[in-house]
This record gives sequence, structure tokens and C-alpha cells, in this order.
Amino acid sequence: MTSKKVIELFYDVVSPYSWLAFEVMCRYRTVWNIDLKLRPAFLGGVMQGAGNKPPGMVPNKFLYMNKDLARLAEYFNVPLHPPSDPVEAMFNKGSLNAMRFVKAVQETGGDQQVEKVSRELWRRIWSQDKDITQPTSLAEAAQKAGLGRSEVEELQKLCTTQEIKDKLKRSTQDALEYGAFGFPMMVCHINGKAEMFFGSDRFEVMAHCLGEKWHGPQPVRFEMSSAKL
Repeated sequence: MTSKKVIELFYDVVSPYSWLAFEVMCRYRTVWNIDLKLRPAFLGGVMQGAGNKPPGMVPNKFLYMNKDLARLAEYFNVPLHPPSDPVEAMFNKGSLNAMRFVKAVQETGGDQQVEKVSRELWRRIWSQDKDITQPTSLAEAAQKAGLGRSEVEELQKLCTTQEIKDKLKRSTQDALEYGAFGFPMMVCHINGKAEMFFGSDRFEVMAHCLGEKWHGPQPVRFEMSSAKL
């Protein structure tokens, strides 16, 4: 088997489209010959650094996004339900504290643990209409992801340190240097070249560039149906 191609997935749990891409890439980690690297970063910093405007700043785009997410939730089989006040959740509260916490989890527990915690934070904001900014909220998400109380307490201390703040800034800057202007953003390293893909609707093109096959957002279903033929 040829060596695995590396894919870096830059994401922020405040982004619903990032949740879709996150779940698809986690599903394809064992389908494609890839080494998936999770790169939690701060979307607000990317938007500011790239001079981009969030969808909520364009009324028609914001209205479309709500309809679009309802369709995509079913298509991707992700329990995505917008919060009752998306503007408050996404723009006023934001995700800086949450992403610092996620970065602290990654530094201590690696990608396996950060995957579980990230998913629980997405569930809170984009499925259960709950807060992701307060220490108690972060603790609840981490404990649901399987972390012990003492581990959570240490993480809450760690995420306020300058070291973690700087590492989150570094991930955000890395995304900008690749050309990011929003999330999700995936960087495929193919034959020594970095290919950047934005959004949760470029998987077919990504598969083509990787020399892999796209089997839809739920490859397990594809494998089961193929086995019956």
C-alpha cells in the first residue's frame, strides 16, 4: 500500500458547516488511504485576517443558510439544529474560550480525545441550543466525551495559559497562510504539494485529487449496499 496522504482539517465548533466536514472526514479516515490531522483554530481570527464577512452580515445569505442546514443535516446524517438565537450564539458569544479549551484537550490527549470533545461541543451549540462559552459548559461537554473530573479541572487551568493561547493563534495563522478565508478548510498534501479545499461540498473533487473514490457522506451505507450485490 502506498504511504498515506496527509489531510489537515481546520475547524471551529461555532461553524455548522465545519461539523459536517468533520464528520465526513472522520468517516473517511478508514475508507481512504489518508492520515487525518485535526487542526482546531479560531474562525473569528481567520475571518478578520482574511477580511471576510460572516453569513449573518448578509441577510439573504443568512436566510438561505438556515434552509440549507436543514437539508444538509438529513443528507449528512448529522443532528444539526440551529440555536434559537444564532446571532447571539455565533457572533456575540463566539467560540474563543471553546477553541482554547479544545486546543488544550489536543495538547494533553491528542486527536482521539479532541475528536470526542469537539463533537460534544458541536452537539451543545448546534443540536441542543446550549452554551459553549462558560467553564461549566465546557466541563459538561468534556465529561460527556469521557474525561474525568480531575482531567477537566486541569484542562480548564491549561486553556487560560499563554502557551495554549499562542498555540491556538499559531493554528489560526497556519490556516491563513494556506489561504483560508473561512471554515471548514482542508489541506491535502499530495505529491509534496498542498491543495486547499474550502467548505463541506468539495469532497468529490478532493477524492479525485487524492486518487480515491467518493461514496457519499455515509460510506458505511455504501459498503453495506455493495456487499448485498
